[in-house]
Amino acid sequence: MSKILTEEFFRRDGLEVAPELVGKILARRLDDGSVLRERIAETELYRGAEDKGCHASKGRTPRTELLYGGSGVIYVYLCYGMHWLMNVITGEKDQPQGVLIRAGEIRNGPAKLTKYLQIDGSFNGQPICGNERVWIEDDGFRPKLRTAPRVGIDYAGDYWKDIEWRFIADGE
Repeated sequence: MSKILTEEFFRRDGLEVAPELVGKILARRLDDGSVLRERIAETELYRGAEDKGCHASKGRTPRTELLYGGSGVIYVYLCYGMHWLMNVITGEKDQPQGVLIRAGEIRNGPAKLTKYLQIDGSFNGQPICGNERVWIEDDGFRPKLRTAPRVGIDYAGDYWKDIEWRFIADGE
């Protein structure tokens, strides 16, 4: 029997949350009542204003304000003006960090995953806990993990782009 993750799960440092999200199930209830599910296969951590890959590195702005708020909040943004990417805020208030849901078992990219689950900007700022449209389940599955550098942030400089804050299910 799966259990739905609570805010407590997310109210921890992203270095704990990001690897533990791998193997969990991202679920989405559509308007017709049907539920789509996909097991999370990859996450990527963005942690703190000092992290040059994190949106918070540019300072506190209307766009980044969610990163400074409470944990367990969905942070969805448009990438390249056409792809919605979904993150969940972790950690304590005023310590900006979020975990990007980078891939599912079937959908091998963050934009493919949000497109399949029909997640868009309307989810931005909503809690992931107690949400009837989207939530994360834990059925007890724990994959082996490997780490890798984050993707698509060459602008952040060598240290920040090479840090291995990408967590990938390594069951193959």
